[in-house]
Amino acid sequence: MDLNFNFEPVYQQHDLWMEIGRVEMAMEQLERRSERERSTLRPRLESRRHRLLEQLHQLSA
Repeated sequence: MDLNFNFEPVYQQHDLWMEIGRVEMAMEQLERRSERERSTLRPRLESRRHRLLEQLHQLSA
């Protein structure tokens, strides 16, 4: 029986999901910010989320 299993892709995928969750939680908290802060932070968070989802998709392929 071969017990050599590479968990590295699993760890990377887990880490990406965790970071996506953090970004989404930050996006949910934007309502507590001023309009000026929201207009600055929302595009950054959306861009970060998009990049993380792309990385996750590449790992799945």
